[in-house]
Amino acid sequence: MGVVFGCIVPHPPIIIPEIGRGEERKTRATIEALEKLASRLAEHKPETLFVISPHGTSYFDAMGVAQARRMRGSLAQWGAFSVDHMFENDMKAVDLIFDEAQKSGIPIRFIGKEGYDLDHGVMVPMYYLMKKVKEVYLVPITFCWLSLDVHFEFGKALRRAAERLGRRVAVVASGDLSHRLTPSAPAGYDPMGRVFDQKLVEALRDYKVEEILRMDPDLIERAGECGLRSFVILLGALEGFKVRPEILSYEGPFGVGYLVASFEIESPAGDPEEEVHPAVRLAREAVEKYVRERKRIKPPSDLPPELQGRAGTFVSIYKKGELRGCIGTFQPTCSNIAEEIIQNAISSATQDPRFPPVTEDELPELTYSVDILSPLEPVESLEELDPKRYGIMVESGFRRGLLLPDIEGVDTVERQIEICRLKAGIAPDEPVKIYKFTVRRYREKGAKEK
Repeated sequence: MGVVFGCIVPHPPIIIPEIGRGEERKTRATIEALEKLASRLAEHKPETLFVISPHGTSYFDAMGVAQARRMRGSLAQWGAFSVDHMFENDMKAVDLIFDEAQKSGIPIRFIGKEGYDLDHGVMVPMYYLMKKVKEVYLVPITFCWLSLDVHFEFGKALRRAAERLGRRVAVVASGDLSHRLTPSAPAGYDPMGRVFDQKLVEALRDYKVEEILRMDPDLIERAGECGLRSFVILLGALEGFKVRPEILSYEGPFGVGYLVASFEIESPAGDPEEEVHPAVRLAREAVEKYVRERKRIKPPSDLPPELQGRAGTFVSIYKKGELRGCIGTFQPTCSNIAEEIIQNAISSATQDPRFPPVTEDELPELTYSVDILSPLEPVESLEELDPKRYGIMVESGFRRGLLLPDIEGVDTVERQIEICRLKAGIAPDEPVKIYKFTVRRYREKGAKEK
């Protein structure tokens, strides 16, 4: 179960025979590759397709996931009146995607609550994929204009959602490459368009993910592409697996780059729950160094993007699944997130008043969870809150009580507020200010909220 296959598909309407009316023959390589891809996809027996399109309803600063239960797709505006299909959304998958994105601090919004018209970024590739793959749920997803790193993290959130879903999921990344390959191209000509396409295709062929994430922004801009963020989300969804990429075709007969590629998952690179994120590794190293030698480690010089910047963090320590210490800061006190984690990890091990300091003999039995907090937002109405998505802080004067989101046994907003009041020593009838926040949570297997 979970993600079983990934692919990249182009979406030019002209490759549909009812639209091209003979011109589609100039894209023979693309069409043949899509037909081959459809057969490969069918071999994996997907039950749900996550389809990422650049042309659906989107937001500048938030990912989008369609909320409508049923969706219609048509290519009538291009004259293909017979290409008209209805799809069922996977509502459980939608909720899980939203939940995993929120947990990771990735902005996400619902699109098409009452109904959703599928764009050509979905319908063109589905024209070919549906010839082999039938009776599947389809979850339309759109990207935004935040950094490529955020899109990669969103892909990882999709993978986690797929694992929780318990169905076989294929991720379809729709997008064209440069729109500026020739003087007659729709977006005009730029010689760097071909350079971009060549670099991207080679990096995908060799599966050099980091090279794609660090592509020159100026080169990306000059290429006039539309699919890079779709592809980065796909790569994030494949993170943690041993992947065999294959470029099935690339061509640009109309001045736009069309790429068809498949990504076979040969085997997991490791149980995703057991992957050690740099944040968790840093917390563990900080505690072990301090407990053994009473020395404070320094952050590595090559910090990953998620540990740069400033944010409050909480570090929780567990022993045999039971809480052994938890200390954090709701606002940043250090120069970067890595230093914040080191400080709070040591405090969790040595200064939590509920527990004695961690001893060296205990170190092999400990597991760690790190939460990186978003900025606090004032709450105007309790309807804004959800204990699974949002942590809260209540405040009365100088007294403050904070509770992280998605805590086992805390299923209502009222219970969240009650616990926060108790932590802060605030009486049930005292007026309070309430703030909400989201977290990016990284944890080892065995580190669970109690």
